[in-house]
Amino acid sequence: MAKLTVENLSKSFGSNQVLNDIAICCRTNEIVGVFGRNGSGKSTMLKCIFGTLKADSITMDIDGIKTNPRDIIPSGKIGHLPQETFLPKNTKVKNVIPMYFPKGERQDNVFYAPGINKIENKSIKNLSFGELRYFELVLVSFLDHAFLFLDEPFSMIEPLYKYLIQDFLIDLKQEKGVILTDHYYGDVLAVTDKNILIKDSKTFEVQNEDDLVKQGYLKKQHP
Repeated sequence: MAKLTVENLSKSFGSNQVLNDIAICCRTNEIVGVFGRNGSGKSTMLKCIFGTLKADSITMDIDGIKTNPRDIIPSGKIGHLPQETFLPKNTKVKNVIPMYFPKGERQDNVFYAPGINKIENKSIKNLSFGELRYFELVLVSFLDHAFLFLDEPFSMIEPLYKYLIQDFLIDLKQEKGVILTDHYYGDVLAVTDKNILIKDSKTFEVQNEDDLVKQGYLKKQHP
């Protein structure tokens, strides 16, 4: 079982302190949800850990070994699915898969993942947003890393693909640790083992919808 530990993560943009002494921990066999309003620093946190954005300060280790974020991409220990698509628009799904997995079991795993057979003859540009996000998730998930960061995997996608993604993530956590952010809190809470809320540059542990209401992230629902 692998363990990712991040402490003392701070990041400012000019005079705007977005993250201040943030801490987060994730193990394989675990899905961690990260909530926060727009601009609260969710994506910034993931990018700082992944090494695509330089933190003002950060202490990170994987399995007790101190790790520098700039070494994450070369090491292949963490995968990251950003909000922006990264696939060639004019290429068919079935031709994209060998670009990432030239042959072997992992290529088969992608081709035979639930729902892929229904879209394999479509070009990337012709996929619905749900089809695209699901395909991107499947691709990234079969790469060789212990942890996966997902930035808004449920945002604006069709219900069918929300359910496919939820089921896929629950299976995936048997092998990987997952940290995900999304405003669709119900979809997140359906799959996570623990959750944090980023608020006023700090983190707060939350367990359920009631905690999100108490922290002011959600408005109280009246019967």
